[in-house]
Amino acid sequence: MRVLRTSNLLLLATNVIAIPQKIQGKNVESREEQAGATITVDTSKTYQTIDGFGFSEAFQRANTIVNLPTDKQKEALDLLFSTTTGAGMTILRIGIGSSPDSSSDHMNTIEPKNPGSPSATPNYVWDEKDSGQLFVAKQAVTYGVKTFYADAWSAPGFMKTNGNDANGGSLCGVSGATCKSGDWRQAYADYLVKYVQLYLAAGVKITHLGFLNEPELTTTYASMESSGAQAADFIKVLYPTLQKANLEDVGIACCDAEGWGDQKSMTGSLSSVNSMVNLITSHAYTSQPSSPIGTTHHVWQTEWADLQGAWTAAWYGSGGAGEGMTWANHIHDGITTANCSGYLYWVGAQGGNTNSKLMKIENGVVTPSKRLWAFGQYSRAVRPGAIRVDASAGGMKTTAFKNLDGSVAVLVINSGSSTTVSISFKGFVGTAVKAWVTDNTHDLDSTPADISGGVVTGSVPARGMVSFVVTGA
Repeated sequence: MRVLRTSNLLLLATNVIAIPQKIQGKNVESREEQAGATITVDTSKTYQTIDGFGFSEAFQRANTIVNLPTDKQKEALDLLFSTTTGAGMTILRIGIGSSPDSSSDHMNTIEPKNPGSPSATPNYVWDEKDSGQLFVAKQAVTYGVKTFYADAWSAPGFMKTNGNDANGGSLCGVSGATCKSGDWRQAYADYLVKYVQLYLAAGVKITHLGFLNEPELTTTYASMESSGAQAADFIKVLYPTLQKANLEDVGIACCDAEGWGDQKSMTGSLSSVNSMVNLITSHAYTSQPSSPIGTTHHVWQTEWADLQGAWTAAWYGSGGAGEGMTWANHIHDGITTANCSGYLYWVGAQGGNTNSKLMKIENGVVTPSKRLWAFGQYSRAVRPGAIRVDASAGGMKTTAFKNLDGSVAVLVINSGSSTTVSISFKGFVGTAVKAWVTDNTHDLDSTPADISGGVVTGSVPARGMVSFVVTGA
């Protein structure tokens, strides 16, 4: 599809959005508008429960926020967590360190020295910083965030077959991974429990705990290989260890595979520990969420990003991998085709010139991208505990959710020209409505919407997204 550029306004050649005209000395715009779309929401037809939307600040990315002046810290944190001026994110993914030092961007371990054997008493070292992540987590608590997912990329090197926390290797003691030093499964379980306890003592309650990250991938940074059978082998040790420590409400997550297809395969190997697992997690780099994973547990997409594209803050230009509307569509697809209960971007804030983050921080300047507002359209309107309900498409990508407070959120993504919408409800009577819009000129801004006789009317701009939140009986 050819793209025209006129006065920095991107116009689709096949679907012109705005044509400046001059009438009586004034510049006005005439807009091609679709016929009104009708959307029907049936709250009696329910699907998955939503846990939330979020990001990580692992590998010292959190320090980009920590190192800001106080006023800029607040600006960055507001953009990420505020439910009135920011994206209102509700899940923070925390990286559990395994490296013996903090050189480069490594996450330092709480057990930097080998105690000598798996049964020896460990010497835990806690710097009360955790690569800047503890600060961000504690701040998130003040914004009302209640879901914290702590995830390890690797066990400390001395617990692994290769003696290094990087470059793959497996946990000593899991099936097929024997080591001269012995079986380190219990020591690793104790290590993870200690980490959770340290956060709890600091005022942050870890709700979900993972012990693997992309276990099919060997990398030059923290990485640990594991099959599904080996993951199940370790879960049989981790689960009773959490119970013994009175942390039975911490859910075990597995396995953060590199792609959706990989996680499907691994999940099939967890049947023997199905009652011990709480959450299935996957990334979307090698394959995206396109169908449900066969499990009774909640499923999250926990890491994905445009890692290669040069930094862009745009909502829509050419449908690029880093554009905000692209990510609005990704989230919609993950929720509707794969029944995701949680959806996370890789990094919330960092420096550099790629799209790997939602927000760029450089030289003390905080710059949000439209990807942040795409997440915000969901996170602000669809709060933790919401249940997805049935919504007719109306010619556009439409999702609907019933929040715990009784409100119903209807989210509409419009890939065509501007249109009016009429939203009616079954099993719900609305009395008031608020709406927020994001497009090339709006960032989760309030937009007009009306309700009469329980029917909501409003408009969705071309190449835009609107979240309608309806309250009532």
